[in-house]
Order: sequence, then C-alpha cells, then structure tokens
Amino acid sequence: MFKQALTPSFLQSPTPDQIADLRLAASKMTGAKRRAFQAAMTVKYCGGNARRAERMFGWGRHTVELGLAERCTGIICLGAQSAFSGRKRWEAEHPQVAQALRQLAEAHAQQDPTFRTPLAYTRLTAKGALEALRAQGYAEDHCPSPSTMAEVLNRLGFRLRKVVKAKPQKKIKETEAIFDNIKKKTPRRRPQVTSHA
Repeated sequence: MFKQALTPSFLQSPTPDQIADLRLAASKMTGAKRRAFQAAMTVKYCGGNARRAERMFGWGRHTVELGLAERCTGIICLGAQSAFSGRKRWEAEHPQVAQALRQLAEAHAQQDPTFRTPLAYTRLTAKGALEALRAQGYAEDHCPSPSTMAEVLNRLGFRLRKVVKAKPQKKIKETEAIFDNIKKKTPRRRPQVTSHA
C-alpha cells in the first residue's frame, strides 16, 4: 500500500504555548517513556522527521530517532548505563556469607503449615542473623545492616515472623457425633484375669 509522505502543509502546527507544554512534559519523563513521547509528538507535529523535531522542540535528534525506531520495531533499547550500572546485591558481593546465612536460616525455618506458599517462616530475626554470622567469624564489613539483612532473608525465601503452629480445628457437632459413633462400635477390652494354678 502506498503511503503518502506528509509535507508541512498537512501537519498541525503547535502554538508556542503547546511547544512549551510538550517540552515540559518531555522533561518530566526519562528513558523509554520519554523517547516514546518524543516519537509520538514527532510523528504528530513533524511528520516523523527527527531534524524538524530538533528545531521545533529542542530535543536531540538522535534520541528522537531512537524513539522512532523503538516505535516501529516495538523493541525497547536499554543503554549500557541503565542495564549494567548500580550497586550489586549483597548476596552477589558476598556469596560465601550468603550461603552461611541460608544454612543458618534453614536451620531455624519451618514450612507454612497450610503449604499454600513456598516461603518458609523463620524465628530468626535480622539482628539474630547478624549476631550468628559474627559468631561464625565473618567480619563486620561483610555483614549488612539489619534492614538490609531483612531484605536479603526475604529474597532468599524466608519470612521474618514467628512460626505459626498448626491449630487444631474446633470441635463441631458433626465430629462429636462421629467420635461417639466410633466409641459405640469399638468394643472395650476387658482386663484379662490370669489364674495361677
């Protein structure tokens, strides 16, 4: 199907107030959202021309071109900084200590009695875990803060709460009737008299 190229006469021309609003809106966004917004406005007001968007809105044409390419392909590009920057998790920085923590938490853990969740409940608190790791000889600089320790235990699959024991069901009339019926049918053993002859 032949697609007619949009010329400036077919395009809407935004007012200076609208241009200021669009610049402000784009400045409040980051990353892929910002590029998608800039690409949509470029298609609407500039016929998909990144250079025209650069002149009209003051946006970088390379960013607008990337947004237009993402819009066409549907593939979102990740920059090296956003994909590989940031601090590593504590467990990745200290794998030996994390393994010792996992073994310690498993020793204090109990599966949920209802088996509705794969999480294990543990009596071990973050403060207790830190004290136990220090007692095992791990240095202070290898141990995280108590709040980080709580997050680490949650990421390892342990919930920091008191272990809830399975509670017996309350007696109801139906169960009492069943047990009464069983007692009636089960003959009682009589003590055997042994005779010494």
